[in-house]
Amino acid sequence: MTDAPEPPAARRILPTERQSITHKFQVGAMTGYLTVGLYPDDHMPAEIFLTMGKEGGVVSGLLDAFATAFSFGLQYGVPLQHLVGHFTGMSFEPRGHTGNPDIPYAQSIPDYVARWLALRFLPAADEGPAPEAR
Repeated sequence: MTDAPEPPAARRILPTERQSITHKFQVGAMTGYLTVGLYPDDHMPAEIFLTMGKEGGVVSGLLDAFATAFSFGLQYGVPLQHLVGHFTGMSFEPRGHTGNPDIPYAQSIPDYVARWLALRFLPAADEGPAPEAR
């Protein structure tokens, strides 16, 4: 018996024009904007973009890398609940109060983004494993 090679992963390409949602948020003293591009057939997230009000070179670069990797994961078929489960609970600066009653405190910007995406796009039972279960 020979092992057949697995077919390469297929990326789900988005149309040139697509709907999106932009969500303004705050984590500690930092204000940001999360834009979520949606697939046209099911209106589920296909890509994310993060822009911070007071961007620094390092913060901007790391958030762009995070958003790009998260977007590629979605486009290559990684279920949103798996991404949410991985990034929920990540703890590093900036962290703090958010002003969002559904997410009163965030451990980091990826933590806030993952939790907001779960609240907006996943049924309550699909929010992923608890952070300590990762």
